[in-house]
Amino acid sequence: MKILIVIALAVLIQENHATLVIKGPTKSVVAGESVEIECLYTDSEFNISQVRFEFSYDEGSIWFEVYERSTFCALVVYRTSERLVLRLRAYSYRMSMYRCVSEAENVTAPNNASEPWALKVEFMSDLTLSKEGYTKYLGIPKELSVRPGDDVVLTCSARSSEEPSYFWNKEGSDWNLPSATMMLRKVSKADEGQYSCTAQHPLVESLSKKSSVKIIVLEEDAPWYQSTDGRLILMTSASVAALLVLLLSMTVFLCRRAKRARTIKGPIDDHSQKKPIYKSSSESLPSSCEDKHPLV
Repeated sequence: MKILIVIALAVLIQENHATLVIKGPTKSVVAGESVEIECLYTDSEFNISQVRFEFSYDEGSIWFEVYERSTFCALVVYRTSERLVLRLRAYSYRMSMYRCVSEAENVTAPNNASEPWALKVEFMSDLTLSKEGYTKYLGIPKELSVRPGDDVVLTCSARSSEEPSYFWNKEGSDWNLPSATMMLRKVSKADEGQYSCTAQHPLVESLSKKSSVKIIVLEEDAPWYQSTDGRLILMTSASVAALLVLLLSMTVFLCRRAKRARTIKGPIDDHSQKKPIYKSSSESLPSSCEDKHPLV
């Protein structure tokens, strides 16, 4: 009898100490990949039907339930006899935490929840090239025409989950520059060619972006406006001049319109400026009016 009691107590202790755990990918998750996260008990005898997923965007201070029938962001939740599985698509903005929570009445916090599991998504956006005088929205052309003796400074950048490593190289040459910024001083014909910048993610080898630009060095006697910077100055000046002409034209039009409106209306009839008429006044009413009562 004592042996049976000891066994029963051991079983109860084991059941009460069964742990709810959460599991996810052990390798880096790249944006766009499908991810599976699962909840399960260390003891398979426990019922997983009363377990749900929760997620948080602020390091676990506020948690939200993941509904099994939710279609938000292509979330899919399904159950097996031993597991609760969450399948989702990893996006660059999904820097979130997940946990498993039991709804069983005999389990209370903090024993009713698993340890949080953080989903970190590795990503890298397209590479962009920038040059002084060009905004990131305008961008730089694929071909840069420069005058001999000019300096060329180009910078490449990419939005990434980790700071990428950058390097420049010239096509057909073993020239290599391990930097995000390439600076060519006093360019000459020897500097002409196709230059490429490559950004490499430090953790995921497959995350690599590349962008190229061709540098053309003009002849010594080429007009200044044939260079890329010269054309930019011309376009900017033309845009400013067109805007000034438009503003001047609108101002002249509005002034003429206001003047014409005043001419059509004529002078304002101000009754307050009229003098009163007295009986003995030279400005009294004519006798033909036959007014027998004085006005004042």
